[in-house]
Amino acid sequence: MPGAPPPAPTGEELLKVLSALGNPHRMRIVAALLERRNYVSALAREIGVSRPLLHMHLQRLEAAGLIVGTLEVAEDGKAMKYFDVTPFLYELTPGLVARAAATLPQPEKEEAK
Repeated sequence: MPGAPPPAPTGEELLKVLSALGNPHRMRIVAALLERRNYVSALAREIGVSRPLLHMHLQRLEAAGLIVGTLEVAEDGKAMKYFDVTPFLYELTPGLVARAAATLPQPEKEEAK
């Protein structure tokens, strides 16, 4: 229905997002991809990190649902993976955190000896 707020994330989903954004390189990657979609080699140069390190950061962002990668074939036949930002909105409030926390498994209680 139009205007309805998005469903609250589960605790696991929220932790993935917060963890993914809790790194300066990953925040820079999201900012760069907001400007324009890009492929791995060019993005690595733009961000100033090695391709293997960039791949690790891209995997974390993609697993959190913040970016999406698509494989495309260039005119010369070379396969290139492009990344785009996925539209997302998280309004971080105490209530959202509480609702997300309620979905987390309860830790096992230690028995007193």
